[in-house]
Amino acid sequence: MPRVSTDKLEARRRQILDAARTAFARHGYEGATVRVLEEAAGLSRGAIFHHFADKDALFVALAEADVAEMAETVAEQGLVQVMRELIANPDPGWLGTQLEISRRFRTDPKFRSLWAERRSAVGNATRDRLRRQLAADVLREDVDIEVLASYLELVLEGLVTHLAADLPADRFSAVLDVVESSVRR
Repeated sequence: MPRVSTDKLEARRRQILDAARTAFARHGYEGATVRVLEEAAGLSRGAIFHHFADKDALFVALAEADVAEMAETVAEQGLVQVMRELIANPDPGWLGTQLEISRRFRTDPKFRSLWAERRSAVGNATRDRLRRQLAADVLREDVDIEVLASYLELVLEGLVTHLAADLPADRFSAVLDVVESSVRR
């Protein structure tokens, strides 16, 4: 039997992830049945689950990819930059995944325990960046880093909710200017 190249396997995996992101955003986690995932990807159940153990593993892979990308941006440019990128390019699939993570975290104890350790990557990157900014004397000193990090995380969660609700975003950039100036020296 011919061997499939690593590039082709990765392309297929990416195809499945992209289709799953669309399906989860459109139908929610429960509504994105295996049949819906098959139709979205244009692949058989076997092809999908060759790459992922089950639907939950597929969802977690999407969420982990998002967290890794966000943590990288936070480490380099800060959490406000993540928010600015969301405003500039509000990806409905990404927003849907974030809302599903929040919902499942609240309603699914198994997912909550699985996700608790994974969700800390962005929080850790935020706190590390805030510490570096404090050391560089560009961050306000009168508010504890934990409070500032929680403040930024709350703003992100609110922004995700507003963007997902398709509320007018014409003032969001100005709001982020206020947020950014409120944490700086």
